[in-house]
Amino acid sequence: MTGGEPLMQADFCREYFRLCRGAGIHTAFDTAGSLFNEKTLSVLDFTDLVLLDIKALNSELCRKVSGCDGRNALRLLDELEVRGIDVWIRHVIVPGLTDDNRLLDDMVEFLRSYTVVRKIEWLPYHEMGVFKYRDLGLDYPLEGTPPLSARRLQEIQERYQ
Repeated sequence: MTGGEPLMQADFCREYFRLCRGAGIHTAFDTAGSLFNEKTLSVLDFTDLVLLDIKALNSELCRKVSGCDGRNALRLLDELEVRGIDVWIRHVIVPGLTDDNRLLDDMVEFLRSYTVVRKIEWLPYHEMGVFKYRDLGLDYPLEGTPPLSARRLQEIQERYQ
């Protein structure tokens, strides 16, 4: 499940995943990990894989990038480790914010201690969401931030193979 935050509809996700699991269908969802409560954790009872966005390890930087401190995403990662549920980490590289080799090194080092992390996807920041904010009459928090270059993304991918 993906497209928005699936855990906003945790009851539906849990039941859907229960039915999928009963039919032998692999289950996975993509989340920013911002919701962490009994209801959202119950979805994990029938989950095979979680694609988890970690915006930044530093709560202040995470707030700049996403508007929240990121603690719940890290709590979810801890819970996934306890339950032995596979995780793909998704990390957006934002020029001027998270595009820093030291921060990326820290992220990789932090994630090494988790046996359930199967891969890290380095995602380039892009401007595709700008129009949504404009259409809603909202200020875009990363206004003026350039997209990550393909060359820089390749450097990062090669560095952390």
